[in-house]
Amino acid sequence: MKRNALLGAVVMLAVTSASEAAADGGPGPLGVTAVAVATSQSARIGALFSADDAGAGRFTGEHFCTASVVHSPHHDLIATAAHCLSSGVGELVFVPGYRAGTAPYGIWKVERSFLPDGWAKGQSEDSDVAFAVLGERDGKGVEDVVGGNRFVARTTTGATPVTVTGYPDSLDVPIRCTNRPTAHNATQQRITCPEFTGGTSGSPWVNGDDEVVGILGGHEQGGATPDISYSVVLGAEAAELYRDAASDP
Repeated sequence: MKRNALLGAVVMLAVTSASEAAADGGPGPLGVTAVAVATSQSARIGALFSADDAGAGRFTGEHFCTASVVHSPHHDLIATAAHCLSSGVGELVFVPGYRAGTAPYGIWKVERSFLPDGWAKGQSEDSDVAFAVLGERDGKGVEDVVGGNRFVARTTTGATPVTVTGYPDSLDVPIRCTNRPTAHNATQQRITCPEFTGGTSGSPWVNGDDEVVGILGGHEQGGATPDISYSVVLGAEAAELYRDAASDP
């Protein structure tokens, strides 16, 4: 699991749009971590809370993982790391676009979780991917409110840079970093991005086509150091799990 650490001053100062690299390889520095600017894209990413810590729009506890909205037929699906949904914290809620103690797009209850067999049976690091179905708010699904990225398996590791956005436990704003992943082994990919500490597990790796091609987790539940993060190489198991979760009535 990602270890907590205080973010360096470079993260807090690099808030301008010039500090954010383009995921499609456009202008901008690679491997630089900055506070994420509030955009329509970052609104699809949010923090997970215990339901007891986020009631009636008031936050009394800390977020503990990151998740993101992925496109689905029922517009109700989020993706995260399996270890985020099997930590025994009880009922959970998802807060998209969470920032500085506010829920600009509402608080969404996790109704059902979907874990792959490899994780459910043995907590295999090669199966550290999960989905959750959210309840509706005012007759709408979460994707109707903030949009969603496509979940895509079987992509080539490092084919393009990806942008990783997540919520460190030590901050009430998200951070982001763009870089090109590399292969750690046949089933794990890694990315060099500073200061991705505890709480960023579940962060989506989004390419320039708004596709989720990785989820922070996997090896060492995301990495033992703040500067190197991991993701399962999304393959057949992840694709099947997505189909099961997306077809949930």
